[in-house]
Amino acid sequence: MAVNQLLASTLVTIGAVVLGGAIGLVFGSIQNAAILRSKKVHQQQGWAVIPGSATRVAFLLLALVVVQIACPLFFEKDWMRWLVSAGVVMGYGRTLFDQFRLRSMHRV
Repeated sequence: MAVNQLLASTLVTIGAVVLGGAIGLVFGSIQNAAILRSKKVHQQQGWAVIPGSATRVAFLLLALVVVQIACPLFFEKDWMRWLVSAGVVMGYGRTLFDQFRLRSMHRV
């Protein structure tokens, strides 16, 4: 019985970090795509308004609200919520690190 509880607890812990990491990667990827699109539009048209940017912002805010509501429901213990947050930081941090790496390679 204790082994099953330990295994279940371990799986939930890993699931919390993985879910948070996936959320961070998705948000980071959407932001990277938006940055690239913005740079392209600014190069071609100057400082024009980018079509769909308000929709994208509304979608991201709605997704953030859903995540903030859903994660506490799935992960009941307070420390599990921190694991999801840590996963988000790791996932989003990965996208920021990739941006930094690309910029530093272009400078050399």
